[in-house]
Amino acid sequence: VQLQASGGGLVQAGGSLRLSCAASGRTFSNNGVGWFRQAPGKERDFVAGISWRGASTAYADSVKGRFTISRDNAKNTVYLQMNSLKPEDTAVYFCAAARLPWGGDEARAYHYWGQGTLVTVSS
Repeated sequence: VQLQASGGGLVQAGGSLRLSCAASGRTFSNNGVGWFRQAPGKERDFVAGISWRGASTAYADSVKGRFTISRDNAKNTVYLQMNSLKPEDTAVYFCAAARLPWGGDEARAYHYWGQGTLVTVSS
């Protein structure tokens, strides 16, 4: 499965963005999907994850209450709604799909990765 992340851009602190992760090649409706981010000079960190039907979600503490992950399996797309953005949210955001219905918060559980989309939050 190929993943394409989009929706990044430049936004002021306090603003919102919605990222999309579209799958092609085959459906990923049976796969858990996660969003990760990597800031310059830092490791790739887990942001949010969603189970195959969307019944279960998980978030990093740093984004709880501000970010919401969702999916539309009919469109083969997963979204990350990001509100109340902060400068420390600046990073390249990657979506990834696991081989299992739930991927959790470990990057090693995800086998398919998109190319990333840059989010820049100005202060």
